[in-house]
Amino acid sequence: MAKPLLGLPVADALTEELAHEVAEMAERGITPTLAIVRVGERDDDLSYERGALKRCEKVGVAVRQFVLPADCSQDELMAVIDEVNSDASIHGCLMFRPLPKTLDEAAACAALDPAKDVDCITEGSLYGVFANRPIGFAPCTAEACIEVLDHYGYDLTGARVTVVGRSLVIGKPVSMMLQARNATVTMCHTRTRDLAAECAKAEILVVAAGHIGTVGANAVAPGQVVIDVGINWDESAGKLCGDVLYDDVEPIVGAITPVPRGVGSVTTAVLAKHVIEAARRQAA
Repeated sequence: MAKPLLGLPVADALTEELAHEVAEMAERGITPTLAIVRVGERDDDLSYERGALKRCEKVGVAVRQFVLPADCSQDELMAVIDEVNSDASIHGCLMFRPLPKTLDEAAACAALDPAKDVDCITEGSLYGVFANRPIGFAPCTAEACIEVLDHYGYDLTGARVTVVGRSLVIGKPVSMMLQARNATVTMCHTRTRDLAAECAKAEILVVAAGHIGTVGANAVAPGQVVIDVGINWDESAGKLCGDVLYDDVEPIVGAITPVPRGVGSVTTAVLAKHVIEAARRQAA
């Protein structure tokens, strides 16, 4: 049986560490503060927001919520982003996406100050990830993958890692972050020829394709570490599942993140970490 790489112990350890940092910053009169910008009442946005609020409360990060109706105008949204940018007491901003189709999402993302972009929605943050420079921040879920591997003691230096997925949210940034940690990374996607064979070569397999069943038993090897980033709803089973066929893969590999209770459990802790780092950078 594979070792389950549960996210909660990772998040709890990170939360404890961050709470100490916030306490030290409070002694200097600094309260790391997150702005949450939400348009409408999407269930997935509300669920993540609740989790973020709970995690920030545990850590000691203050939160200011900016909620707009789903039928708000572009000018109203841009005014909120401008307010966030100009308020020195706000250190980080989480803006939920996708925005309603009536809004120009690209313009809204571009308007946010990269220094306050704690979930990599600006081109400045993406440049920071790809250039390995402290400009903006990596996507929280991508960094959560690294936090899981670090917490469970997997050495990335020289490791053969295959990433399945090429989005700017997970696949591409996590590939760059792994390379920055001296891993040897192969990037694949759902149209890769003989994807299963490419996956089976890896020591660490990160799957972020966004499709149920992307990786099955024929795509893994004994002893592999599998990080399943996918979050899908399986209609037939009536439950959440990842991109990996967990029941087929788990008896073969050495370790695997479950879905749920895996990588997703770590993202809000990484969000809080980014807000604290943004406050630290501003103070410096």
